[in-house]
Amino acid sequence: MTDAAPPTPARDTPKSQRTRARILDCAMKLFAEIGYAAATNPRIAEEAGLTRGAMLYHFPTREALVDAAVGHIQAARLALLSAAADQGAPGGDVADQAIDSYWAALQSTPFKAFAELEAAARLDADVRQRIAAAQSEFDHAQVGEPFARMISTGAGARFQASRDLARFMLEGLARAELTYDRDTRIEHLLAVIKRATHILNRKGPPQDLWPE
Repeated sequence: MTDAAPPTPARDTPKSQRTRARILDCAMKLFAEIGYAAATNPRIAEEAGLTRGAMLYHFPTREALVDAAVGHIQAARLALLSAAADQGAPGGDVADQAIDSYWAALQSTPFKAFAELEAAARLDADVRQRIAAAQSEFDHAQVGEPFARMISTGAGARFQASRDLARFMLEGLARAELTYDRDTRIEHLLAVIKRATHILNRKGPPQDLWPE
């Protein structure tokens, strides 16, 4: 007779997994809404409807929570980009669709939450260390690959520049504080970003960046 398998640790039960997912969803939401510093562990526990003891059971330290939250947010960002890559309209310009999709993604909770972590990392070495792998993964297109594939399929410095131009212009625009005519200015800038991407990808004849 074989020995019975050891009991499953409490934190690995389906109920515990659901609780951990709820905590991480609340952490992501609060990072995006009120910022990393204000989203303390007690505040996250309150948002998740948990006691301090229950929170400590799942995440005994701030570091444990942040490590898990980074992975959770990264997975959510990947899911958004993968869904966008699979939902492009047939016959549409894939580069334009990618730019529109990434712009929409940047307004989402996962991307806002990660942006708040990056902002905190400027002055917090511990946060900087904990998000470094996720940043590198995204930059090397292991996570950002669906967006990179949609922007251009070519290789080389020119096509890399087209992807970087679109990505970093959109990310900078998402973080900008536009104090007047926001919608109109964003519309114009998105059009210019698309046209610049087309030029770098050599899609169609040369054209002026400003659409008349």
